[in-house]
Amino acid sequence: MDAVPVWLRERRTGVGRPAERSRAEVTAAAITLADREGLPAVSMRRVAAELGTGAASLYRYVDSRDDLLDLMTDEVVAGYRLPEPGGPWLPSLLEVCRQGRELMLRHGWLPELVLTRSALGPHGTDLLEHVLAILAVHPADAGRKLEAFAVMNTLTAALALTELNAGSAARQGAYLEHVIAAGRHSHLTAALTGGSLVPAPRFEDTISRVLVGLLGE
Repeated sequence: MDAVPVWLRERRTGVGRPAERSRAEVTAAAITLADREGLPAVSMRRVAAELGTGAASLYRYVDSRDDLLDLMTDEVVAGYRLPEPGGPWLPSLLEVCRQGRELMLRHGWLPELVLTRSALGPHGTDLLEHVLAILAVHPADAGRKLEAFAVMNTLTAALALTELNAGSAARQGAYLEHVIAAGRHSHLTAALTGGSLVPAPRFEDTISRVLVGLLGE
């Protein structure tokens, strides 16, 4: 993986005919493919086919699949609507998380990239600036505020992934029924008696408690 982010590398001009596509078009094609077939389908060859061109031509715009993934993530982040900060910090941060959840449920491949890759591009930087503006008058130090931003993104992605993997939750519930019936886990049985075997995370409540624990009231 190139140590220089894709946004800081100049696009190659190539030799011969001028480029027929733009980096934005390549990114859009990759997102369309991922939305339709999932992240494993995204390759230089498949994205090129989506555009009706050869894989070699994509190297005028990106150096690798890693570049594509970073560009895809940042392009989706452009979908946040960032109003002028104002009012209490917690409701404002929760609104950011709500929008993040909506984007992740719409693009089911996005939570995996948020959890496994660290890519902060132009739109991601705008989002970070917005969060820091919300917290501008908060007494926490800068390091704690940056940590809050990272935790927000990670927790939103994890909870969205849980929603997307409803089938996995059902299988987990079936196994827990077996465990309870076996009678060897008294504390687990007591905790789950009378409730759902796989309690659904309460999105805003969970994130609120984490952010208050991190930043204080």
